[in-house]
Amino acid sequence: MTASRPAPLALVRWLMVVAAMIVAIVVVGGITRLTESGVSITEWNVVSGALPPLTQAQWQAEFDAYRQTPQYILVNGPAGMTLATYKFIFFWEWVHRLLARTIGLAFAAPLAWFWLRGQIPAGYKPRLLALLALGALQGAVGWWMVKSGIVHDVKVSHYRLATHLAVALFTLAGIVWTMLDLRALARGEGRARLTALGALALGMLALQLVYGAFLAGLRAGVVAGAGWFSWDAWPLMQGKFFPDGVEWARGAFATLTSDPYLVHFFHRWWAWAVVAVLVVMARKLRRAGQRGASIAIHSAFGTQVILGIATVYSGVSLWLAVLHQLCGALLLICTVWGAHALGRAQNRA
Repeated sequence: MTASRPAPLALVRWLMVVAAMIVAIVVVGGITRLTESGVSITEWNVVSGALPPLTQAQWQAEFDAYRQTPQYILVNGPAGMTLATYKFIFFWEWVHRLLARTIGLAFAAPLAWFWLRGQIPAGYKPRLLALLALGALQGAVGWWMVKSGIVHDVKVSHYRLATHLAVALFTLAGIVWTMLDLRALARGEGRARLTALGALALGMLALQLVYGAFLAGLRAGVVAGAGWFSWDAWPLMQGKFFPDGVEWARGAFATLTSDPYLVHFFHRWWAWAVVAVLVVMARKLRRAGQRGASIAIHSAFGTQVILGIATVYSGVSLWLAVLHQLCGALLLICTVWGAHALGRAQNRA
């Protein structure tokens, strides 16, 4: 194959598509969790699993396998789940896995193409290989997560759920940062450095997103109460600033990461610490001439806060919760953009 010159903008367009697909799978993952669909497929068949059941016998075999899980035995079986109901939750898990396969192909195949054509700029091959490895790790973590709900419990482990989401969002952040570096390269600029403020903002947001996964995995969104514009549900929890019901008997770490009341409390108030740091970042970006990044950050965290409060008021409406998760991914992208822009501004200074 004839060698070509490095083509950073072609790689930028490719990575933009992959990033959009990761945002899409985060949304589908949220739907999968909220519809309790995650353990509906009890095996991981990379090739044959790409097709759904096509005959009544195949559907019955899948349903029979699901009926051996704790979720069916303890929850859905006694609730009278039918094959038709099972097909609904199977659909969302199948779409989630199919999208994961598609993302893997959409990353690996173009990477090989650009590599063979010599279009990857110097120094970027190790980073792109690391991103590919993160994608493979995400698949392994996803199955590790699902197994916890097939064998041990009626739901997947919230620790494994948080790990699954964290790897996806870390991969997304890496892709966005790489995309921005490549775009700067096309303009003749150097790579950005991660500043202390950028690292602080990303670290605090990462903790908030992990606690969001804990909250989702523990079904803790409803522990504050519900009711539109109910003071008892937000900003209070069950009518109090600090909720009753926190159990410290298992130790500090387990309580901080596994108690539904404390996880919910931390998630809703840590959000304001994240907002404060993002405001500082956005103002610094504006002073540095990065008005677009500043507006994006303000818009993203403002929308995210409103969606979070609305989700609590609604008693965790499916679509509000999904939009909240979508906006969380978009907020991460905006924060990465802001951190990258700060790094480039510091380089110029």
